[in-house]
Amino acid sequence: MSAPSHREEADLSRTEAYHYDLPPGRIARYPAQQRDESRLLVVPREPQPLDHLLFSDLPTLLAPGDLLVLNESRVLPVRLLGRKPTGAACEILLLHPVMPSGDPPVDGASEGAVEEDFPRWEALVRPGSKLKAGRRVVVAPGELEVVVEAELPDGSRVVRIESSLPLEAALECFGHIPLPPYLEREEEPVDRLRYQTVFARVPGSAAAPTAGLHFTPELLAGIEARGVEIARVLLHVGAGTFRPVETDRIEEHLMHQEHWEVPPAAAEALARTRARGGRIWAVGTTVVRTLESAADEAGEVKPGRGETRLFIRPGYRFRVVEGLITNFHLPRSTLLMLVAAFAGHRRTLAAYEEAILEGYRFFSYGDAMVIPPPLETP
Repeated sequence: MSAPSHREEADLSRTEAYHYDLPPGRIARYPAQQRDESRLLVVPREPQPLDHLLFSDLPTLLAPGDLLVLNESRVLPVRLLGRKPTGAACEILLLHPVMPSGDPPVDGASEGAVEEDFPRWEALVRPGSKLKAGRRVVVAPGELEVVVEAELPDGSRVVRIESSLPLEAALECFGHIPLPPYLEREEEPVDRLRYQTVFARVPGSAAAPTAGLHFTPELLAGIEARGVEIARVLLHVGAGTFRPVETDRIEEHLMHQEHWEVPPAAAEALARTRARGGRIWAVGTTVVRTLESAADEAGEVKPGRGETRLFIRPGYRFRVVEGLITNFHLPRSTLLMLVAAFAGHRRTLAAYEEAILEGYRFFSYGDAMVIPPPLETP
């Protein structure tokens, strides 16, 4: 189907250009029965037609010599439900550890975000009006308590975690998976398994890199058997990924900061792929932001780690990524803007309209789309 004519004339600097209407009931509140049974909308560049596959068909789109890049960050149960000494209920969402200087740690990412040397974390709290500096929240009496130490300008807090257990063990015992708010439900046992990729290794994310949720060990093995190389990078997904763009003009939006790392093995795989003429596929927008943040102007990616606020929107020149596998994102979100930068604004909104007409399931637990690299021209 073709996009409405107003799409063609949209001002891509305005947030309203990235709005679409999603019918009630299209948000996937639970995962598909099997990971790779999700549907897959193939969105080649214009004028090629859209195609409808299952996610298990993904290997047919890959070619020997290609490189598939995964984000191996693992979601932590960082949502803490507790009570003040008065008995009032409250909630704390841990975002990232904080060093004594007040900055998030930039080293040690390969060891994960749970560091016993960092008992202080930046966090979001609720109710914010009641949790001022000095307040104590009891999550598990005698085993896990949180003390609010300071309020930051953006409304978040610096909290000190007091536990009789190692921190990661305490979170696993008493924390909850921070499900996206649009699911409108509490965590259930299925979420401990399914809101996590099968290749998740390094703890540190407050949200899943959802494009990776569709992969199974068998599918990954089949991709490698096809002659496709697989590399792994890291970007810890922050809670800011759910924050909508509320400014009228997208360039006025303040992008959230996230930690990334490209290990030497991944940098070497990227260099090998470019040398042999293979194509680089990103599994998810988090991988796109990692590779594009790490690349130099020539597109070379060297090993390293750092913090990124990279905001990819139409007009951005991609230096590394050639194919993208991603889920369907919220209206007016930075993730939808990234996809529009990659596939083209009109093409992206037309694909979303097609997905709505065809009954696709949306957001974290929903179906997927793939934007293959452009066809080579003679």
